Amino acid sequence: MDFEKIHNKGQAQLFRNAYLEYLTKTHPLVIWAMYLPVFILLPIYTVNTLEFSIQTTLLVYLGGLFFWTLTEYLLHRFLFHHHPSTENGKKINYLLHGNHHEYPRDKERLFMPVVPSLIIASCFFILFYMVLQQYTFAFFPGFMLGYLIYGSMHYAIHAWNPPFKWMKGLWRNHHLHHYKHADKGFGVSSTLWDHVFGTMFDLKKEKEDKEKVKELLFK
Repeated sequence: MDFEKIHNKGQAQLFRNAYLEYLTKTHPLVIWAMYLPVFILLPIYTVNTLEFSIQTTLLVYLGGLFFWTLTEYLLHRFLFHHHPSTENGKKINYLLHGNHHEYPRDKERLFMPVVPSLIIASCFFILFYMVLQQYTFAFFPGFMLGYLIYGSMHYAIHAWNPPFKWMKGLWRNHHLHHYKHADKGFGVSSTLWDHVFGTMFDLKKEKEDKEKVKELLFK
């Protein structure tokens, strides 16, 4: 599905029920607070109770963080930008991601809200445990830290100009993804996999449309 319309004000209504609609919104600090114990306690549990070495725990933790970057890319490309042919499929697609492209200034929906976030995180934990067993207690917190970094980067890209020169490519890649071609530039926290899979914009040839960028920022 292509997302061409950009609304500068307001936010999409995803549910008629006011309570369900409320549950589709969140603030980044809520999500960070929710997962903070995961980042801190699970690595401690891995070292103290499971008796993994600090070095092994750190390597597996970093492996989880790296694996998130691939997961981010695959989810964004093949799930969020799936091109459904049925009406129900289009509604689900809009619920998952289409509303963000239509209302990029909606800062309350830049993070996955609490309830679906917990459900999806639990599913990932179970899948990892089926494969990694006890290593999951070091891998999962790294994976979730990757998710929080991704969410925070996404929030920052829609809020401010890049704070460092080396970040300009990340900002430009995501801006172009919004206003030029939704089937390129899937990386948000990293452009690594866009380079690997050939979906990276040629930033040397792409001139930034400052007016289009303004439509994406909620500041």
